[in-house]
Amino acid sequence: MSEIQRKAQEQMRTEGVLILGGGLTGGSLALVLASGGIPSVVIDAAPRARHFEEEFDGRASAVAAGSKRLLEVLGVWEAMAGEVQPIDDILVTEGRVSEGSFAHFLHFDHRETGRGPFGWLTENRHLRREIRRRLEEEPLITLVDETRIQDLTASPAEAEALSADGRSWRGALAVICEGRGSSTAEAAGFRHARWRYDQTGLVATIRHEKPHEGVAHEYFLPSGPFAVLPLTGNRSSLVWTEKPEPARAVMAAGEEAFLREVRRRMGGMLGGLELEGPRWSYPLSFSLAYDYVKPRLALLGDSAHAVHPIAGQGLNLGFRDVAALAEVLTEALRRGEDIGALDVLERYQRRRRFDNAAMGLGMDAMNRLFSNDSAILRAVRGFGISAVEKLAPLKRRFMAQAAGEMGDLPRLLRGEPL
Repeated sequence: MSEIQRKAQEQMRTEGVLILGGGLTGGSLALVLASGGIPSVVIDAAPRARHFEEEFDGRASAVAAGSKRLLEVLGVWEAMAGEVQPIDDILVTEGRVSEGSFAHFLHFDHRETGRGPFGWLTENRHLRREIRRRLEEEPLITLVDETRIQDLTASPAEAEALSADGRSWRGALAVICEGRGSSTAEAAGFRHARWRYDQTGLVATIRHEKPHEGVAHEYFLPSGPFAVLPLTGNRSSLVWTEKPEPARAVMAAGEEAFLREVRRRMGGMLGGLELEGPRWSYPLSFSLAYDYVKPRLALLGDSAHAVHPIAGQGLNLGFRDVAALAEVLTEALRRGEDIGALDVLERYQRRRRFDNAAMGLGMDAMNRLFSNDSAILRAVRGFGISAVEKLAPLKRRFMAQAAGEMGDLPRLLRGEPL
């Protein structure tokens, strides 16, 4: 064993892996690594109390079937019983706000797949709370809250993170999962291909008079997609893409004016509407790191990639990263390899970068195809939607994609142990 390998093994017996960011992906990675016997230090900028906030902030996430299996392994899913809503059907249509929907529509029915729901909707607060609870119960995980990393360095034998108040932590490698635009990733030399969309994402939750029956609606409008996603009870999450100027006006409007705009897009299908929780808005962009790894360093989740929310796959791509990286590291450890070595980390990059790029560029193309009012493209879209609805094999492929069952799934997402 070389001196570098010996030093790496020594790090594994102490702090193990440094995880910079304790959100949904960073926390999940720490739990999965612990299940494989790998200790970690989770360093997060947020205070502990934020993970346990009970007030609903209006944000929710779609969890695909593979991601559900991952959360089951972590002991998180069972604790959320009663707080997740199955998506049994997806109805896709397009049109203009002033005209209503066109005749072309696409209906994904979960009964045609025999695999159960396409996914589940849950409020982010429930996921944050249960992941944090499991983190605090796990002896192989050290939690460091309210701490920002000022400097991250990698030597041949270890990674070291230094906080603004002078504390430092060393590990066999450091994983950056601080979200989009991570300054730590940029300072470490990671570069991204980036572009911004001429669109703003609006997120809100509504309570409605009629039951949603577990149906997710995706309306393709000239300004961008407008999704109504079912939550528990008579509630739905709105993921609304709009041009920046109208988006600012909608966000500045009072509650009743906001709901009036929602009714214009939804019609009366769910009856009377009320707003629940605050509204959120954020500029939409695409981002993909040229490299996910360097010696002793790796990117995970939104720090590595950010995609258009048109298909609601952002969190699921992050969970795929978690499962793939944990699988690579635990297999390397069992073989006696240095888990921070570049050749080990490149196995993770090979598994995830192409998949994330394909998904991100696919969503980019879909957004560009549907978010316009071109008469020619409207005709193409109508033909395409009708064709997919009538061709069973193609439709089943799209349904498998919607359920997150396509591609090279890591073992945990297939329901298999590490």
